[in-house]
Amino acid sequence: MSTPRFLDLPAGVRSAWLGTSRGEFAVLDATPAARRSGAPGSAALLLPGWTGSKEDFLSLLPALARTGRRAVAVDQRGQFETAGPDEPSAYDLYELGLDAYAMAEAMDAGPVHLVGHSFGGLIARAAVLVKPEAFASITLLGSGPAGLGGGQAQMLDLMVEAIPTQGLPAVYAAKRELERRNGATEEPAHIEEFLARRFCANNPVSLTEFTRQLVAAPDLVAELAGTGVPTMVAFGVDDDAWSPAVQREMADRLGAPVHEIDGAGHSPAVDRPDATADVLTAYWNSLHPDTAGSAG
Repeated sequence: MSTPRFLDLPAGVRSAWLGTSRGEFAVLDATPAARRSGAPGSAALLLPGWTGSKEDFLSLLPALARTGRRAVAVDQRGQFETAGPDEPSAYDLYELGLDAYAMAEAMDAGPVHLVGHSFGGLIARAAVLVKPEAFASITLLGSGPAGLGGGQAQMLDLMVEAIPTQGLPAVYAAKRELERRNGATEEPAHIEEFLARRFCANNPVSLTEFTRQLVAAPDLVAELAGTGVPTMVAFGVDDDAWSPAVQREMADRLGAPVHEIDGAGHSPAVDRPDATADVLTAYWNSLHPDTAGSAG
């Protein structure tokens, strides 16, 4: 779970709805005053992870927009402020990938740079496999080659069983208590309230299926490499989800550049937003040097 440091919208970032062929999605949209609309790589689409939301990118969006690119962070179907159906099959990774493609298409910016954080990286990968030509690049940010294993998988399996029977408020309370026992700090009251409200706003079926697939997602690294879409792997040096070693090995298999972000854990966009923006921008500029304006 990513924990935003603040909730007020920064200057230049607006809350909006993105209408697509697959429904409306709640977004945070940062659009620079001067940009090259429609040029390849002129926009970025940011997908949050399991139990996350568009607010996970609040610190990152203005830094990306300053480079001249539009940056859009989303709530995915059934996640926080985006509605979702009660049918489990609607949350298959393939269906979620189709959503991400529909979002990219609705941005009407040509091929977009796609960033998937954590579980969002598995969805981003599915989107690229669905429609590779829609994406100028994909960045796997604190994500992995397949689902999580070990002790994390056991905890997630328990949540899959608990959500339908105990309900989201009880599951969240138990989850947060476990995090505190493991050393998580108490957040300011308004952040704690937001975390609880966000978790409980998820469609229970969505969160159940997200959790199930966070464990069961197959290894599709070879398939992603076969698309030819430029790919980067980036993560915090203290990532405690997929280990840095696992992510480096994934990058090797992809033939992708890898960037380790100092001072960051599993959520670099929260822990080190400026450094994360620098990593993303440098990579995107290397692919499309004529697209972005200077930062300012």
